[in-house]
Amino acid sequence: MTAARPLADDARCPCLSGDLYGVCCRRFVSRAKDAPTAEALMRSRYTAFVTGDADYLLASWHPSTRPERLDLDDDLVWRRLDILATEHGGPFDASGVVEFVAHYRDTAGGRGQLHEVSRFVRRDGRWFYLDASVLR
Repeated sequence: MTAARPLADDARCPCLSGDLYGVCCRRFVSRAKDAPTAEALMRSRYTAFVTGDADYLLASWHPSTRPERLDLDDDLVWRRLDILATEHGGPFDASGVVEFVAHYRDTAGGRGQLHEVSRFVRRDGRWFYLDASVLR
C-alpha cells in the first residue's frame, strides 16, 4: 500500500458535493471536525479511498466491526460517487443508512462499480461506519 495522496484545498472535492476539498471533506479527513451526518461521513470515507488514507478509514470505523488493519487496492482509481438514498443519519439521529454507487477504474483500464448500502451509528456525538451490504 502506498502513502495517502494529498489533495490541494482548492481542488474539487472527490465526493462530488460541488465544493472545494478545503471546505468539504478535508475538515473531516484531517480530523479537525467530526462529520455532522452519516452522509457527510460516507462522502469523507469515499474521499479517503480516493486518496488512499487508510488511517482515516480505520479511525471512522466503529470499534465493534473495525478490522485491525486495512490494505487498500492501489490498482483501483476511484472516479465518481453517486449517493442514491439516505435514511435517517441526521445530526440528531442515532443511526443512519446511505446507499451509494462508487465507480472505479483499474490499472489495466477496466471499469467497475461498487453498489453498497452502508450502516452508520452515532456515539457520543460522533458518526462511525458500522458495516455494509454489497448489492449487485
